[in-house]
Amino acid sequence: MIAHAARRRGPKPALLSLASAALLLWACQAQAFSLDDVTAQARTLMNKPYVAPVNNLPPAFSDMQFADYQKMQPRADRFEWKDLDTPFRLNFYHQGMQFNSAVRINEITADGVQEIKYDPDRFDFGGLAFDRGATQALGYAGFRVLYPINQPDKLDEIVSFLGASYFRVIGKGQVYGLSSRGLAIDTAPPGGEEFPNFREFWIQRPAPQDRQLVIYALLDSPRATGAYQFIVTPGGKDAVVDVQANIFVRGDIKTLGIAPLTSMFLYGPNQQSDLKRGFRPAIHDSNGLALRTGSGEWLWRPLNNPRQLAISSFEVENLKGFGLLQRGREFSRYEDLKDRYDLRPSAWIEPQGQWGKGRVTLMEIPTPDETNDNIVAFWTPDAPTRRGQMLQFAYRMHWTTDEPALHDAANAWVRQTFHTDSEQLQANLIRKLDGNSAFLIDFEGPALASLPAGTEVRPRVSVGDNADLIDVGIERNPATKGWRVSLRVRVKNPALPVEMRAALVQGDLPISETWSYQLPPNPPPAAAAPPAPAATP
Repeated sequence: MIAHAARRRGPKPALLSLASAALLLWACQAQAFSLDDVTAQARTLMNKPYVAPVNNLPPAFSDMQFADYQKMQPRADRFEWKDLDTPFRLNFYHQGMQFNSAVRINEITADGVQEIKYDPDRFDFGGLAFDRGATQALGYAGFRVLYPINQPDKLDEIVSFLGASYFRVIGKGQVYGLSSRGLAIDTAPPGGEEFPNFREFWIQRPAPQDRQLVIYALLDSPRATGAYQFIVTPGGKDAVVDVQANIFVRGDIKTLGIAPLTSMFLYGPNQQSDLKRGFRPAIHDSNGLALRTGSGEWLWRPLNNPRQLAISSFEVENLKGFGLLQRGREFSRYEDLKDRYDLRPSAWIEPQGQWGKGRVTLMEIPTPDETNDNIVAFWTPDAPTRRGQMLQFAYRMHWTTDEPALHDAANAWVRQTFHTDSEQLQANLIRKLDGNSAFLIDFEGPALASLPAGTEVRPRVSVGDNADLIDVGIERNPATKGWRVSLRVRVKNPALPVEMRAALVQGDLPISETWSYQLPPNPPPAAAAPPAPAATP
């Protein structure tokens, strides 16, 4: 830009060369730090013994309750970059509670790399009583990125890195919901899960014209190290994050989870639940796992809050995409003015390049309330993960509330699933329960809405060995311009799960994604032990 401005003024050639040289020097300095530098650190770290992060919290901070931790807020007058010509701002999380070790945060500028030193004066402690001297040895637990996505003159928090390798992102009109992680290690049992940590960050100071933010991170854990690059693009509606991960394996790993997502599902209309109480018809950050295979097939797996841990695995070669989605944006689906589940984003992972053979794993963990994240999804390569390997993965993350835009418009998708007790209409027009299970699946999309009247659409349905398919029905749904499939199934053994699949076809060709549902085990409650005999005097 300096050179272009100089040309418009018609400088002498010597001055033009000087301006060009200055621009080139600035560009070289700005690029002096890159993912290669973090990768070199991760490679070196892999060959050293693992050293766990040090807990440096005094009791006043380690014993904090969540309400007290929330009182520690960054001061707006001390935001990083507040005096720079950039729409981005940076502020920090204070240490406290389980965030008991500091992370190093650096800034990359044209002059090089400089640590952003911890300063307690950056925070408003909200009246908390503690010895201010206790903060001298503390640091930052993480950071936030702010950017005006909703109003030109109002800063909005759009990215948060806090705890282990967790981060969250939102776009315009969205509120925080599900999270992502840098890496998951042995999340699925048997064995204990290992939680890698982002130990250090490097954040590139944005130039005035920049509308992207570049973040680097160094990951460390007993069996892996890693170098990460995140390019965050806020956008006008959704947020996009391009991720490059260079992973070094310190020790053999049974289940390596790439692009892991973590969410919450308590209940919804697709699952009968005794947790449903109060006025809210559904409580969840996500209600399904979406998957696009290398062959182009689309799958939709509605989520459950099971009575016992449930793990599902979907084999796929050269995965084209997967994600935890929040389908259904009408406020009436949730009726929650406080938590606004209708505004929580979906996260869609789009692999860059060929990932080869692997599987997408979905874990559903029982939870009694909405405060626990109980849903995990990630991709795992088929090839064993062995000590000494370097693995590279690139992917684009879409944080969106426009789920139809993620889907192929030529292929219909599942709008909603209803699970209820099966009933039959009697001769007196009274509906009577028959002891079976019933499902209603609504399919929608332009591919269905544009079908001419009279087009024959058939359901293709299958159930696993643990159930009998009693009845299948299909009818046009004029309210959604789609089609509704109804199923009635008889479960043979309630203590075992039932797998079901349904799709719409024209002739022999599918015209919708495949609804792939698991009815979780629902064993009868254990019989109460007989009372102990009365003691003999």
